[in-house]
Amino acid sequence: MILRKLDQSEHRLTRTLWEEVFTDDTKAFLDYYYYIKTRDNQIYVVEEEGQICSMLQLNPYQLMIGKKQYPSAYIIAVATKESFRGRGYMGALLRASLNDMYTEKIPFTFLMPAAEAIYTPYDFRFIYDQPVGTAGSVAGGENGGDSSAEKYSFSDAALWEAEEIAAFVNENFASRWQVAAVRDTAYYQTMIMEQQSEKGGVRLIRSGGSLKGVYAYAAEDGLEIREPLYLPGCGQAYLRSVSELAGCMSGGGASGGQGEDEIKVYACPEQSASGKRPIIMARIIRLEELLKALTVPAGVSVDCSFAVLDPLIRQNSRVWRIVSGEDETELHVKETEDSQGAVTIAGFTEYLFGRITVQELAAQEDVVMTDSLAAELEKVTKLTEVFLNEVV
Repeated sequence: MILRKLDQSEHRLTRTLWEEVFTDDTKAFLDYYYYIKTRDNQIYVVEEEGQICSMLQLNPYQLMIGKKQYPSAYIIAVATKESFRGRGYMGALLRASLNDMYTEKIPFTFLMPAAEAIYTPYDFRFIYDQPVGTAGSVAGGENGGDSSAEKYSFSDAALWEAEEIAAFVNENFASRWQVAAVRDTAYYQTMIMEQQSEKGGVRLIRSGGSLKGVYAYAAEDGLEIREPLYLPGCGQAYLRSVSELAGCMSGGGASGGQGEDEIKVYACPEQSASGKRPIIMARIIRLEELLKALTVPAGVSVDCSFAVLDPLIRQNSRVWRIVSGEDETELHVKETEDSQGAVTIAGFTEYLFGRITVQELAAQEDVVMTDSLAAELEKVTKLTEVFLNEVV
């Protein structure tokens, strides 16, 4: 077995394995992916008998965690040829990539699992539940919030409009999220190309020439909507744009094609969601960096120490002390010797992202939690507002 990271010039060699394992992906999507995404990603492979028999890809993202920007990586295309499965290749690829990411000072990595059970042994835990619904409902129950006196136009975004989209989203929505991908011009240019590879695009809602809303859509297997972001009072305009889009795709009028209630919407406003689905798992990579990104409320001071147990990234398995002063909200992190308790890296992930309480953390196996440590950890602001809807 040879495990190595491919040179960028070799990335195209993994396409055959992708096509063999992920049979639902189209040629148009893979043409886009291998032309755009593999330009700057990292691909780890296992080679046997002179061929690539297993792979794992890391797609780079810049994330906002609180008010700071950090590098991260989205794990995708974890695949092994059927005849080579059961030999531990996936685990070997994960361990190698996780430790390489540690050297790059990545706070955490994330992925969309095919099955939760595959990744829990490697200390991945869910951090984001995506709201889902249909296009037949609007956030806040808007009823004609946009009057007919205000005229709207709907169009697909061109690449040159990505800068305007990024400015619109960052001005009106980014402050809602504690953890999200950095939405810059390049991000939306990539989104436009990605959606086009899936027979879709990025739809713009305008009034008086100004941008009022934006959403991504795909139409490979019926119309699907992702991340509708529109200003207050523009909900009905959003619905009209979806209805018009469905009609155009069916070759009929604005009311033709799929009914609005049948059109699935992913990452919809929570007020219009019919439910949520756990979609993104994360794994802490460099704990020290993640702790530095956390805050406490103004006027609150924290001082505690705890041991961390990380079986895969040994550098995290230390005794850490976090401190904040009375006049600052950021945490200072350093190693120490005296510990008030111990936590596992997986349990700590769930706690820091607000998935469990400190009492639930204390009840987990291998966790030691004193009352004083629990009281101090509860002061730290948890990362509960996550918005990670990246597909690749």
